[in-house]
Amino acid sequence: MQHNKPPKRRIHGVLLLDKHTGISSNGALQQAKRLYRAEKAGHTGVLDPLANGLLPVCFGEAAKFAQYLLDADKAYTATLKLGEATTTGDAEGEIIARGNADISLSAFQAACSAFTGKIRQVPPMFSALKHAGKPLYEYARQGITLERKARDIEIYRIRIAHFQPPVAVIEVECSKGTYIRTLAEDIAKHLNTVAHLTALRRTRTAGFSVDNGYTPARLNELSETERDALLLPCDALVQHFPQTVLSESDIRKLQFGQNVTIISGSLPEHEPIRIYAADGVFIGLAQYLHRQHILKAVRLMSSRPAAN
Repeated sequence: MQHNKPPKRRIHGVLLLDKHTGISSNGALQQAKRLYRAEKAGHTGVLDPLANGLLPVCFGEAAKFAQYLLDADKAYTATLKLGEATTTGDAEGEIIARGNADISLSAFQAACSAFTGKIRQVPPMFSALKHAGKPLYEYARQGITLERKARDIEIYRIRIAHFQPPVAVIEVECSKGTYIRTLAEDIAKHLNTVAHLTALRRTRTAGFSVDNGYTPARLNELSETERDALLLPCDALVQHFPQTVLSESDIRKLQFGQNVTIISGSLPEHEPIRIYAADGVFIGLAQYLHRQHILKAVRLMSSRPAAN
């Protein structure tokens, strides 16, 4: 007997998913996509299978604005095991070196302070960064080590939440592109020892917190209507940008690829501007060019939903 699959839906919005350990980001995305029967979905930054926590999922039109979350600052809670290094920098790898785990709290605090601020970090081989079209972790699994360029990142804050060697738990606020596994290894190196991650949880990205996230198990318990009510609007991803309201005629110009003349002393030129209709409906993002006094479309919604 053949069972017909339920039809897919055109839904638009952002789900704050609380990914569990042991599943890839794409696996978690597919779970959410099936639950919502969504035609189109994408996530906003990879979390390793070992890691859990906040993974915003963008359905439909929201995917157009996902890049702005990829570029956002993040926060993590990381559990380190001092005195043991692994092939992968986390608990999934094999132990390849041992070192001193008898570290004092003051020494550990000093090491964390040494990595606070603007620093350069070499991405790990076990990462999704690509070389010649293949993720670095594929080379690493074959025992191949490639040269990686150091990147400029910023660690805004490291707070020690728990310290009982060989275990330390730190809360890290950082810029995009930060590898917490590498940070753990670098802190240990500063202490003349080794370490690896045994747990990692992403707690924040941009203005979103995992406290407001939902696990797949919790979503499974809800009706479709209840699940839909959890979706944030598409402009939730770009709330950190300034906004302006345009007339219907100016909105139509943008939608037809034309520029809109506007004289403003308050709109910045070097970041996108959120565009809204008079009824509060989000239209998309535009760029303001001061010299020409024009707004130029950057990324617009395809459909025009009703105002909330």
